Amino acid sequence: MEINTSEINRQEKYKLLIGSVLPRPIAWITSVSEDGVVNAAPFSYFNVACIEPMMVSIAVIRKPGGAWKDTARNILETKEFVINMVDCHNVDAANQSSADYPPDVSEVDEIGLTKQPSAQVKAPRLAEARLHFECRLHQVMPLGEPATSDLIIAEVVHVHVADELYYDGKIDAKQFAPVSRLAGHSYATLGELFDRPRPLYQPK
Repeated sequence: MEINTSEINRQEKYKLLIGSVLPRPIAWITSVSEDGVVNAAPFSYFNVACIEPMMVSIAVIRKPGGAWKDTARNILETKEFVINMVDCHNVDAANQSSADYPPDVSEVDEIGLTKQPSAQVKAPRLAEARLHFECRLHQVMPLGEPATSDLIIAEVVHVHVADELYYDGKIDAKQFAPVSRLAGHSYATLGELFDRPRPLYQPK
């Protein structure tokens, strides 16, 4: 099968990407609007961007017509947010928050999630998550002509980790039990773990 991307439509491109680039970690983002409404929404176009400074990236697809989603608008207005990591204990709540709630309705309040204060940003953390990244906006890159997505790069300024997840300076993946996004309505857990030490180049 050979696919020329200029010859397929948007939905076909979408299915090809989300069915191939997987599993994808999920950033469950809490942000606050200028009116004080706390928004929560999950995003799986998410990854590490830099170590020093500590940065992450999230791509937020725009609504039809190019309008920002609530999360992107809040981040652009307030310049901060929190990533609450999704695991097997909170995935149902995270999924529920992906519904198309109106901008003046807080998913946190509607679902009955528990807000906790952050250390360095205004946006609250969610007690339902055990790992949180407090973030400040570093850069936004609109993608497409006209823009159909925004690549948000943010600096992680504070991390909260539940004690049971942190051992010997590392996150215990099995205790964390993260959930990843696949295609369609599908999610995945870690499954079998295996190691492959990084090889050293040996000149011949």
